[in-house]
Amino acid sequence: MKTKCCLIFFIICGVWLSSCTAPQVWRTAQGAVWNTEFHITYKASVDLRDSVLAVMKQVEASLSPFAKKSLITRINLGEDLRADSLLTRIFLESQRINSLSGGAFDPTVAPLINLWGFGYKNGGVEPTQEAIDSMLALVGIAECNLSPDGLIVRKSPGTEFNFSAITKGYGCDLVGEMFRRNGVTDYMVEIGGEIAVSGRNPRGSEWRIMVDAPVESDSAPIHQQLVTIGITDCGVATSGNYRNRRDTERGRVWHTISPVTGRPALTDLLSATVIAPTCMTADALATACMALYSADAMAMIEGISSAEALLVTADTVISTRGFPVMDR
Repeated sequence: MKTKCCLIFFIICGVWLSSCTAPQVWRTAQGAVWNTEFHITYKASVDLRDSVLAVMKQVEASLSPFAKKSLITRINLGEDLRADSLLTRIFLESQRINSLSGGAFDPTVAPLINLWGFGYKNGGVEPTQEAIDSMLALVGIAECNLSPDGLIVRKSPGTEFNFSAITKGYGCDLVGEMFRRNGVTDYMVEIGGEIAVSGRNPRGSEWRIMVDAPVESDSAPIHQQLVTIGITDCGVATSGNYRNRRDTERGRVWHTISPVTGRPALTDLLSATVIAPTCMTADALATACMALYSADAMAMIEGISSAEALLVTADTVISTRGFPVMDR
């Protein structure tokens, strides 16, 4: 009799708990972070905005070269600090993309980015060739390594790291990983134009993402549709020289710095949109494309079985065979 009563008690408790479980509903989170904006849509039983912000603060504390007390800033200043899990992961992925791109992607161009006025130190006056050459001697993430005890061994004492060209994508991935730890499988995370998606959108289909045409604007960005793509369970990133630019005494320059010349990369590409398994990888590959001519960028992407790309020049729009265009 006692066993039967206990069984009934547990059944009643189970029914009561299941009835108190909040239903999953679509939620949004948006705001400003890292000098840009984020927009997030996700389906969950609880509000996870605080957790989203906590992830972003963690990324900033580890990887932002603009934050005076961040881990990467202190390493750039010469402190012997061990890489945390975030820095370790992004460092190794940066080395991998550096190899895949033949050196076109290299976060150790940090001193050159600063020299041209796009980084975390004052710059902006067109540098002399002598200054460029002295900074080029410090560049080379392939000549850096991560020691067994977690220390980053730099090519030179003056070598610095700026992972900004991969951090937004990585941040999208980390927010997605947080969602999954909390049982959320349907989401879209966008930070500064880089996007990670999973599952289904509110209409129950794959996520529809608009890719902007590379339209220059001296004021607010112009969002003019180039194509719309349908994707899920991946990351997508677009890089272009049509927004982040500045004028020097000798003319206009763009933010993508070539690790080969030490100067703003001058190629035929206006923008590159890349789809990859993670937004971190898509972000880095899109940046690498912008440091290459379109033919070389396409050859690089076609050599990576898990990546697709859409490349825009002044005359053409070309894409890999599997790039998922839904409409133009």
